[in-house]
Order: sequence, then C-alpha cells, then structure tokens
Amino acid sequence: MGTSRRNFLNTIPLLAAAPLLSAKGEETQQQLASTDWDHLKLSLNAYSFNDMLIKKQISKHEVLEFCAKTGFAAVDMTGYYFSTYPATPPTEEIYAFKRKAHELGIEISGTGVRNEFSHASSVALEKEIDLVKRWIEVSAMLGAPVLRIFTAKAYATGDERKRVEERIQYALKHCLHDAASNGVILGIQNHNDYLRTADECHELIQPFNSPWLGLVLDTGTFVSPDPYAEIAKSTPLAVNWQLKEKLIIDDKQTLMDLPRLCKIIRECGYRGNVPIETLGLNDPINEVPVFIDKVRKAFSGLN
Repeated sequence: MGTSRRNFLNTIPLLAAAPLLSAKGEETQQQLASTDWDHLKLSLNAYSFNDMLIKKQISKHEVLEFCAKTGFAAVDMTGYYFSTYPATPPTEEIYAFKRKAHELGIEISGTGVRNEFSHASSVALEKEIDLVKRWIEVSAMLGAPVLRIFTAKAYATGDERKRVEERIQYALKHCLHDAASNGVILGIQNHNDYLRTADECHELIQPFNSPWLGLVLDTGTFVSPDPYAEIAKSTPLAVNWQLKEKLIIDDKQTLMDLPRLCKIIRECGYRGNVPIETLGLNDPINEVPVFIDKVRKAFSGLN
C-alpha cells in the first residue's frame, strides 16, 4: 500500500474517533484493553504490518502508537523488525522501544526469530542455536516473557523424521538452559511445517517437562479435517497464541469461527496475552481495528 509515514501519523488521532473506540465515549484506553475474559488481554502481532515495516512506511514506535490508539493491551514485535536482525540490536534500540511501550501503557507480549533446527551440518545447527540464544537475551532486555521459535521448515516422516527430531531436541536442550537463566519462555510455533498436528506438538514438547518450553498456538495452520479439535487438544501446551482470521479445512482457507475459537481459549484456562495476526496485509491500518472488534465481540458474546 502507498501509505507514507506522515500519512500514517496523521491517521493516528482519527483512530480514536472510530466506532470501535467511541462506542463508550468515556472509556479510557486501559478500559478498552482490559477484558472480563478470564484475564485475557489482546496483543497485536506486528507481522500484521509486515509490508509496511519492511518498506519502512511505518516504524516500530508508530506501531506502538497504533496499538495504544486501537486499544490493544500488548504487542508482539518480531525480531525481523529490529535494525540489525539477525544480529543482536544495539542496546539503545532495545531500550528505546521498551521505554516507548511503557510510556504508552503497552506490554511487550513476545518477540520471535526464524530459526531452522533441521540442519545435518553441526556448524549450521550451532549457528541456529546461537541465533536463538542471542535473542533470548534480547527478549529478557525487552521484558518479553516469550521468544517465538520454530522447529524445521519441511515436514518429514519415517527415519528422516527421527533424525530431524534428534537435531531439534539437541538444539532445544542447549537453548533451554539460557532460557531458564534469563527467565524467558521458548514458545515453539506450529506452522504447517515440521509440526502439523496437536499430537506432533505434544510428542516434541512434553518429554522436556520444562516450564521454559511451550507452544505458541497458531490457530491457522493445523492440518486436519477438524482444526478446532487440534486447537483444543493443543491448549495445555500454550504459552502464547497466534489468533488468525482464517484456518485450513479440507485444504481450503476458511474464515475462522471466532465464537467457537474464543470459547476454546476461555474454557482451557489460559490466562494472559492473546496476540492476533491479520494476513491480508493490504491495509492493516483499517483491517486490524475491524478484526480486533470482531474478536472482542466474540469473547464478549460468551459472557
């Protein structure tokens, strides 16, 4: 989209007057961000602004301003959007973002990297482990409780799956010590990659029996005739979420049944941030407020 940074900044005051925020004119931003849904708080995954962030049509700080105006309680700012990724960002950049978030009353619910733990080469695998370890430290500096990581891009079966799983287990074992030492939870995201089902998520994560390892439960990428059943089965592993507009049913992208999904989230006992992510990427300034309004209504309709 052609939105310039100046135009984006000009839209910020207008958001406060949008129907989403003006339904109860006396409500404060904090009231908008809070819920009665078992202490759940809605967070924005910054990937919703991926194109604008990559093209530098919007800055990380402007995303924070958008979150504050739109009534989000938190933001998940993926590592890709820091200036030196995959290298560790300057301390000044990390703390400036953290300070701005605090100023606006926005929590940092997480960050993430795009690692690959399937490498047969020990040199390549150690490089991926080092990436995760360095961003564990960044997460701790940001005050982000969860670092989102991945397993392997390709699905594998049979003996090849066993070999890949051994590499993933090796990598996770070496990262978990640093995670625990820094007070950061490693959240593995299922992404229609090496992990496609709830059972596969359980088989990988449960044996570690670690409070510092869990699942970033991606609601849009389970491969199953009944993805809602997969979501429900995965909830005991959830340390964070990716609440998306669509999921896959019979190999087709289908609109998410938000009331059904929100009921699963509320009934599983999860307490904390629920990041939402829109993938249309055409006009997030207008699309994201529409989606968060739908999610709020879905949760409110359960009361």
